[in-house]
Amino acid sequence: MPIYAYKCESCGHSMDALQKLSDAPLTVCPACGKHALSKQVTAAGFQLKGSGWYATDFKGAGTSATAATAAKPDAAPKTEVAATPCGASCACH
Repeated sequence: MPIYAYKCESCGHSMDALQKLSDAPLTVCPACGKHALSKQVTAAGFQLKGSGWYATDFKGAGTSATAATAAKPDAAPKTEVAATPCGASCACH
């Protein structure tokens, strides 16, 4: 359930209320009793932590950690054939 911030237009009393999305907005101020309570615009207060879908799928430069390691070529040593006078047309190459 989200927490909504309210402020009374009459007395200036501020408060937070834990409400369901389907609940009607509060209108009566608990401090002065007038119908001057209005909902305030606030920033969302959540963080994405851990190793869930955000960290593996969207966090970073567009590739996940497993996709980045899978895209790397094998680190097997490459051997080069020395130039021989046969011209590489024999079975030794």
